[in-house]
Amino acid sequence: MKRGRLPLTALRSFEAAGRHESFTLAAEELFVSQAAISRQVRELEALLGTALFTRHHRKVRLSATGSRLLETLATAFDTIDARLEEVRAAKPATLLTVNAEPGFAGCWLVPHLQHFREEHPQIDVSVESEARLVDFRGDVAELAIRHSAKASSWPRTQALHLCDVAMVPALSPAIVRDEAPLEVPEDLLSYTLLHEENRDVWARWFAAAGLAPSTEIMRGPIFTDGALALQALLRGHGVALVDTALSRDDLDAGRFIQPFDLSVLHGAYFLVARDFGQLSPQALAFVTWITGCFADISA
Repeated sequence: MKRGRLPLTALRSFEAAGRHESFTLAAEELFVSQAAISRQVRELEALLGTALFTRHHRKVRLSATGSRLLETLATAFDTIDARLEEVRAAKPATLLTVNAEPGFAGCWLVPHLQHFREEHPQIDVSVESEARLVDFRGDVAELAIRHSAKASSWPRTQALHLCDVAMVPALSPAIVRDEAPLEVPEDLLSYTLLHEENRDVWARWFAAAGLAPSTEIMRGPIFTDGALALQALLRGHGVALVDTALSRDDLDAGRFIQPFDLSVLHGAYFLVARDFGQLSPQALAFVTWITGCFADISA
């Protein structure tokens, strides 16, 4: 097939759909409709005269032919992306873009970023804050910081462990009531429980404290991000489980108190890059700095 007739849009749609094995996730990545992805894939299959996916109820799987084509396309797209990055990086650069989850960005990265600037005044850091994992192809960010309860690696990326997440109860000293002393874990149930994402972590914490599941544990507002839960906590709306790594400054400053030492593990934070061996000098400087910060925290 002549280059001028290559179905580039269809190939891009297929590559995203094949990588995710999901037309829905491919549509979200490429900012088009699911119907558009499905149409592009069907047109490519018609052009090639073979099925690239096997379709099931609410899911698709790559066929053997589709798997071979995806491997070739992924390699080709990665090669093109790497060369474009070389061209872009050939110009003098002092700007580093780091993509971090909102909670980490607001509670740890922004408060500590001045320390990096003091060590590297020639590097300006652009902080992006979003929950999705960076693709490292069309994205400008060289580094991402992600939390995961279970995963420690992601496809086509490399990851460095920063720290485990230990969750402990905390509340504002302003709402501690004399008539409700915090002497045993069960005393926390006299306060509103603030939940992050779901109620599972509080349930695990109370189970570790020896308390059986109860209606009180399954009540209280739910926040989609830890930074939102912290804002509610600081305003005295209740008691929350906080990440000790992100909340150490607030605990040390007395902005809220930790009534019990009991903690539960909830995944870990990772520094993610497409290839740590191909980072720019400013990105490498950031890697050295942030891994050093968390080495001190873990020590």
